[in-house]
Parts: sequence; structure tokens; C-alpha cells
Amino acid sequence: MTIRVLDPRVDPDQEPLALAPTVASLDGATIGLLDNTKIGTTRFYDHLEELLRRHGVREVVRLRKPDASRPVPPEMLDDFVTADAIVSGIGD
Repeated sequence: MTIRVLDPRVDPDQEPLALAPTVASLDGATIGLLDNTKIGTTRFYDHLEELLRRHGVREVVRLRKPDASRPVPPEMLDDFVTADAIVSGIGD
């Protein structure tokens, strides 16, 4: 049996990671909400969507992963292409 150990540290020889640019304004923005299928996520995102709309968000794109423990299928991410920002959260 082989055990594979992953090192989560960034390789110092690579380009440093950068944060995504911030959204200048929520007014008229499209925001993506990625639901991880945990029990509390839907209720949390319902509340978050209401708050975002009160602050001028024009459209909210909501997607639900097929499974909480697996990455998002790449074809699902295509639905977020028009989003100005994406929120991915855990609803435990």
C-alpha cells in the first residue's frame, strides 16, 4: 500500500498567489452563490440573496453542487461566467 502525502504550501519558485479583484459596487452586479449541499446552506443563501438585492444586486445565480465532498464539475462553473463575484460557503 502506498501513502501519498500532499504538501499544501505554495512553491516559493512560482508566482505568488493574488487575491481576486474586489467588486467596485454591488449596484447592478451579478453575484453567484454556490451551494455545497450541506443542510444550512440554502437557508443562509436565501438570507444572503435578500441582503444582496437590497444593496443593488441585479441578478443572483444560484447553483448547487451534486455532492458536498467533491469539487464542482467544470461544466457547472460555466453558469457563473457572467457573475461579477461568486460566494462559495459551507452550511454546517
